[in-house]
Amino acid sequence: MDIKRMNLKPGWLLLLSICAGVWSVPIDRNADNQEAKAEVPEENVDTGLYYDRYLREVIEVLETDPHFREKLQTANTEDIKNGRLSKELDLVGHHVRTRLDELKRQEVSRLRMLLKAKLDSTNTQSLQMDHASLLKQFEHLDPHNQNTFEAKDLELLITTATKDLENYDTERHEEFKRYEMLKEHERREYLKGLDQEKREREEKRMQELKDKHRQHPKVNAPGSVNQLREVWEETDGLDPQEFNPKTFFKLHDTNEDGVLDEQELEALFTKELEKVYDAKNEEDDMTEMEEERLRMREHVMKNVDVNKDRLVTLEEFLKSTEKKEFSNPKEWETLETSPLYTEEELQRFEVDLLDREEELKRKAENLHQQQELLKERGKALEAQRKEYQQAVLEMSQRQKEQQAADGQPPAGPNGELHFQPEAQKEEDKAEHPAEVHNNLPAEPPQNLPIHT
Repeated sequence: MDIKRMNLKPGWLLLLSICAGVWSVPIDRNADNQEAKAEVPEENVDTGLYYDRYLREVIEVLETDPHFREKLQTANTEDIKNGRLSKELDLVGHHVRTRLDELKRQEVSRLRMLLKAKLDSTNTQSLQMDHASLLKQFEHLDPHNQNTFEAKDLELLITTATKDLENYDTERHEEFKRYEMLKEHERREYLKGLDQEKREREEKRMQELKDKHRQHPKVNAPGSVNQLREVWEETDGLDPQEFNPKTFFKLHDTNEDGVLDEQELEALFTKELEKVYDAKNEEDDMTEMEEERLRMREHVMKNVDVNKDRLVTLEEFLKSTEKKEFSNPKEWETLETSPLYTEEELQRFEVDLLDREEELKRKAENLHQQQELLKERGKALEAQRKEYQQAVLEMSQRQKEQQAADGQPPAGPNGELHFQPEAQKEEDKAEHPAEVHNNLPAEPPQNLPIHT
């Protein structure tokens, strides 16, 4: 989907942003030749939601209906977020409803497969599985109606996606916190395996790397005048004395939809992040850089996004430049300045990690035992097969010996009789003497007249 072509209200973009997000790239300009902004190719960004594809497809189908599209353009943020817009579904065309019904049936089928796979993995009997009850755990569709797409389905889809997006950043922070604790746990375990001399030398090396990482230039507060001016001058290639917030906004609204979405905002922080992180340096962790980028974006959204729709309008942006914090912000504290977890949290994490490792060991041991059992069964089956083959050979040998004693021609493996070639020929001659005579070579004719 192309947001620029749709020209929709920011409220609907709240939902569309998860389906047609654009990775905004800072514009590289030449001061001597400031050309018009080139088109930036748009790229769909996966939301991380387990129903991402379903959400995208529903929105794409709804956009094909002129009536619904018109309602989207006039709807406000609250109408979309609280699901009131879903009532307009009754007025869409028949072909749109038919396609939405098909999408829902496909989604229900997919969820059923997920449920079955989950039940199979836990060895749960699913012969009498109540799909309607199990589908209730999925909040983005109506589980009681599994065949048609109704207004309630659209309402549930919008409200669930909005709620899940609001929790998405929190989940990312928790995931990063676990990543940092795991990294510290592995560091300590590595040091435990060294003798005292090597451990002291390695601890010194690690501390030097940490100190080197902290020796970076000062980072401007994201969204402050100094931070934006730096982008204006070094990235956009413009005169710092001519900095203009309105022009800056339009320059970095790369898809020209009238708002700065989360990806366009995060692109503004690349210059600041490069002061702290370099993929070539051993001491710099690129996973930490992305967490820093997320923290910067949240900081700007908190101070600028007045209606909390995860989008920054030009009006919101200009108002933020009038605040005191814009010109005199607090010093930005990067990740290394404050701990992300306490020692108690790390200890609890290590206990949980140990429990999971023990559980995995038990499962691995159980699988190993099952594998050994299958090997033993395979060996037993192979031995039985060989015994059967030997018994068949012995039976065949005894049968041949018995037939030889009785004067019968030998029999083949399937009981068919085998005759000697010479004996067969003599028998054929006795039974068919005329055929033998006819096969004799003809004598040359005698006393034939000679013609001159």
